[in-house]
Amino acid sequence: MALLALPASAQEAEAPDEGASLIEEGARMLFEGLMQQTEPALEELRQMAEKFGPQLRGFAEEMGPALAEILKDVEDLSVYEAPEQLPNGDIIIRRKEPLPKDAPEGPLEDAPMPEGEIEI
Repeated sequence: MALLALPASAQEAEAPDEGASLIEEGARMLFEGLMQQTEPALEELRQMAEKFGPQLRGFAEEMGPALAEILKDVEDLSVYEAPEQLPNGDIIIRRKEPLPKDAPEGPLEDAPMPEGEIEI
């Protein structure tokens, strides 16, 4: 009787290994399918990076210091609307809610005002 039980227990021992290999095979197939489906989008993204990369790098090198200087005076970007370009090409960024009258003066309010009229 003990000999008859040995093959059954050997089969049971193989089942988890076979199950694990089936899971591994399924995961491999899933990832291969995902790679095939995303390959065209990744190739398009790579081409865009090649095309626009130098322009974006130049923009960052030129505008980076100016943007860093502006951001020193801005504590929280969430209080501002999205930038808006005026017909004359100027770009303005409005506050969502105006500052209260009793708000402490910040660095921009301390700046000297130019004399004469300012075109807005």
